[in-house]
Amino acid sequence: MATAVMLSPLLASALHAAPASAAPAAPALGTSTGSTTLTDAEAGAEAAEVSITKVSPVIPDGEDTLTISGSVTNRSRDALTELEVNLRTGPVLTTRSSIERAADREGFAYDQDGREVTDDATALPMEDLPSGSTRSFTLDVPVEDLGFDESGTYQLGVALSGHTRSVGYEQVLGIERTFLPWQPEPASTRTDITFLWPLVSTPHLTARTASDEQQTPVFRDEDLLDEISPGGRLYELVRQGADLPVTWVIDPDLLASVDAMRQAYQVETPDGPVAGRGQDVANRWLNDLQDATEDREVVALPFGDPDVASLAHRGRDVSGSLGHLQTATAAAEVTTETILNTTPETDFAWPVEGAVDGSVVAVATSAGARNVITRSDSLREDRSLPYTPNAARPIGGGITAVSADATLSTLFRSDMTRADTTTDAVQRFVSHTLSITEENPTKRRSILVAPERMPTASQAGVMATAVEALAEHGGWARFIDLAETAKAEPDARANRKVPGAKAYPERLREQELPTEAFESMRATQTTLKDFAVILSQEDRVVTPFGSAVRREMSTAWRGRGEEAQAYRESVHDYLMSLTQQVQLVPKSPMTLSGRSATIPVTVQNNLVQEVDGLELRLTSGRRIGLEIDDEVKSVVVEGGHSQSITFDTSAKANGRTFLTAQLYTEDNKPYGEPMTFQVDVTEITSTVLLVIAGGVLLVVLAGVRMYTQRKRRGPRPDPDAPLSSGEDVPEDDSGATGSEDTGPESTESPGPGEKVDR
Repeated sequence: MATAVMLSPLLASALHAAPASAAPAAPALGTSTGSTTLTDAEAGAEAAEVSITKVSPVIPDGEDTLTISGSVTNRSRDALTELEVNLRTGPVLTTRSSIERAADREGFAYDQDGREVTDDATALPMEDLPSGSTRSFTLDVPVEDLGFDESGTYQLGVALSGHTRSVGYEQVLGIERTFLPWQPEPASTRTDITFLWPLVSTPHLTARTASDEQQTPVFRDEDLLDEISPGGRLYELVRQGADLPVTWVIDPDLLASVDAMRQAYQVETPDGPVAGRGQDVANRWLNDLQDATEDREVVALPFGDPDVASLAHRGRDVSGSLGHLQTATAAAEVTTETILNTTPETDFAWPVEGAVDGSVVAVATSAGARNVITRSDSLREDRSLPYTPNAARPIGGGITAVSADATLSTLFRSDMTRADTTTDAVQRFVSHTLSITEENPTKRRSILVAPERMPTASQAGVMATAVEALAEHGGWARFIDLAETAKAEPDARANRKVPGAKAYPERLREQELPTEAFESMRATQTTLKDFAVILSQEDRVVTPFGSAVRREMSTAWRGRGEEAQAYRESVHDYLMSLTQQVQLVPKSPMTLSGRSATIPVTVQNNLVQEVDGLELRLTSGRRIGLEIDDEVKSVVVEGGHSQSITFDTSAKANGRTFLTAQLYTEDNKPYGEPMTFQVDVTEITSTVLLVIAGGVLLVVLAGVRMYTQRKRRGPRPDPDAPLSSGEDVPEDDSGATGSEDTGPESTESPGPGEKVDR
């Protein structure tokens, strides 16, 4: 870091009068020298800033020449003159805490910043530096001139000395420190290092698929293509990690998403879906990843990288939430094996930043994981422990906490686009690992490094530099797999107590998914379950929506609440739109005549697949008036078609009634909205009644007339009785025997309804 050092005139005079063998530079601002402490205000000037942008080699040996490059910037108002850049070696730093104190210290202190290396090659004259200007430098120093003795981590300081207009003598104007591990002989007992190399991204796939046979996937955007293209974040992680001895930690959803890009896919835009263009890039990235992970340890996170802390704190009491974690775990192994052709480890849970409490551990292991990756700033160690303990320690119930070293894990989290922060992170990383070994050189230890979940491309490059340097030149360390670290013998004094709920960082708790998110997932899952039972090809819907629901739990949504909510709503709304593609067609009011009638109800299926497993029920709003012979009918409708279901009815009384049609699933759950329509029932119409009444009246009148006619004629004679003497039998024209009575009535035509006897 940069340090501002300007001397006050009073201190300058005292030093000027001192012998040449006295301290060559003034005490740092803000540091104590006897009873005097100087401040920036007393100095009356701003600092000169020194930055170290390169240290090479990262881990030197005795025959190397150390090259240190950087820049100096004049932060004061005056020009800096008679300048010289020199190298100072400080004392060996025997503890890890001493490294961090030196890294955080500001100002210059002669007793802490060591001696100036006096070889001609280590002092670099520099031209005057105007206010606000910057100039670069490079120092080349033979390592043997540094005077290193014992093995350990040494502090190096690059100081800028010179004059200002207000102070006419030489002074230290600024200093920057770095660290150099020094081990002349390999350690007899090396420290085991496991370095996690995470491949995790934000959710990119939607629940939508095209209605074609291939179910062309639809992406939210083309951001994933940018990440896997040359120079992108995921591209650099694969390229940089390909030859490193690291443990790959992969979200299978990322694999599934890139695999979907290998074929035709679509991308959502404000103007509608457009064809994706990343097929070649996706193929190349997955092929490179397969090569990089061949014969390497791969840890598969649950599908979608669910946020187990949010689930534990906000979603645990929402029914069905834990089931999502179980299905995500089950999908992880299958997805990784299918795409990477390797069998992954699925026995590890990784809460965000390794922060745990009892509920987080319980949820994280509820789906079968027996190891929880935590961090030493969560599972805190006893300060009296004189060395860094093994990462693994049992925490009860057959569960092992694998505690990552917090200092090593967070070294690469800052902006690594700046060369000075890059150099600082690498040198501190290798120095800390040596210090761990030096803490207890006869005891082998297993240390875990768990960096940020989604490192940037620049962070990936810095991590790769650190790991490569340690693997090739760190004679005190060796790299092992995570599974081996998890099985290491735990230290007896290492902390095994899981912190309570109050110890969980409030900063992380504020970023968690809200309870409403898990309630929304439950609603979507319930709708999906009810919808799936009517489909002939349910996997076309269940698979993309099941994956989308798991993505709704992703740790990637932390700090992005609005975007997470929009994603959940888009999934649920699209599912509802699909369920509404199967519906009842509205009917207009109907009029039924007669004692019986048939009522049709139409079911429309606008899906591309056949629906089955539905029942249509028709009920009447009046108990007396219109009866439905069979109220329940099975429904099967082909994709893109409609079908009319008919119901036989019987009229009992005239009047108006309302019928309600409702679809049900086979498990007796209503499907969709009911459809109600009006029916006017007229059992026998007025016209029919008039015709029948007229016919009955005519029959009655004809009967009355026949009765009166016969009454006038009297009784009919007995045809078997003998004739009286003198009576002749009359004959008609045909010669047939006529009836007894003749007269006008006998010649009339029969009246309506009368039957003629012949």
